[in-house]
Amino acid sequence: MLSQIKTAAKRSSDTLLGDFIGAAALSVMLVGSLYLPGLM
Repeated sequence: MLSQIKTAAKRSSDTLLGDFIGAAALSVMLVGSLYLPGLM
């Protein structure tokens, strides 16, 4: 199982930065949408 995880990590290394940026953007949107009703 560990070898499968390593293989998957090697294959997805090209898109890892884009995936991280997408996850960060989703997290920012989630936090922003939770705080937005309190501002109005």
